[in-house]
Amino acid sequence: MKLISWNTNGLRATAKQGFFEPLFNDYKPDILCLQETKAEPEQLPEEIRNPKGYFSYFSASKKRKGYSGVAIYSKEKPISVVEDMDKHLDEEGRILIAEYKEFVLINCYFPNGGGLPERLKYKLEFYDAFLAFIERLRKKKKKIIFCGDVNVAHEEIDIARPKENQDHVGFLPIERAWMDEVIAHGYIDVFRHLYPNKKDAYTYWDTYSRARERNVGWRIDYFFVSPDLLSRIKGTKILDDYYGSDHCPIVLELK
Repeated sequence: MKLISWNTNGLRATAKQGFFEPLFNDYKPDILCLQETKAEPEQLPEEIRNPKGYFSYFSASKKRKGYSGVAIYSKEKPISVVEDMDKHLDEEGRILIAEYKEFVLINCYFPNGGGLPERLKYKLEFYDAFLAFIERLRKKKKKIIFCGDVNVAHEEIDIARPKENQDHVGFLPIERAWMDEVIAHGYIDVFRHLYPNKKDAYTYWDTYSRARERNVGWRIDYFFVSPDLLSRIKGTKILDDYYGSDHCPIVLELK
């Protein structure tokens, strides 16, 4: 089984530039999770809203059009798909929870936290609510996969310039401490589990400074799994040669 996660930074623009269909044609995912779609379903062309061979699900911001948003495309129809981890925190269309027979998949676009102080506060509240939510699922004996743009580089190895970014949102100690907590609860960062010492592996690059050409990036997009899925991990990849966004897609393969 192959899962792909990608922050498209605008699904309509990604599709218009010709980077949507190749994901299906070239990589043939069983499940594709997108973040920052910036679109409501009715704003998307039919071939993007309902690609052949896939069930599609969307969550859009209820507060502001053209902002945030997530989508799941799945070959197998999930048992259920919901978008309400916490109604107060989910008004920006940041999460889709798809339950399958073998696991629960959570596709999430975590808040950036930059700008006004209340946005960092919101991000930290979202983090805490998310961890509490997936822990409730585990208590129900659910196996968990969560993926998406977590908007934090966990360790110094996950960012090209750690010293210069110690005081920047996305690499703040308080954000990184939350990642420590997630791992302390047993969740596994699949990429770092398989490649503990791999450097220069990033999923996001600033477009204004042409950082991708110099590989001055951040690894802020992840696949995490609960421990009971560890034996099913076959591999993972960062598709850093795939364009169409300031992020690149990441792949998880399960046995």
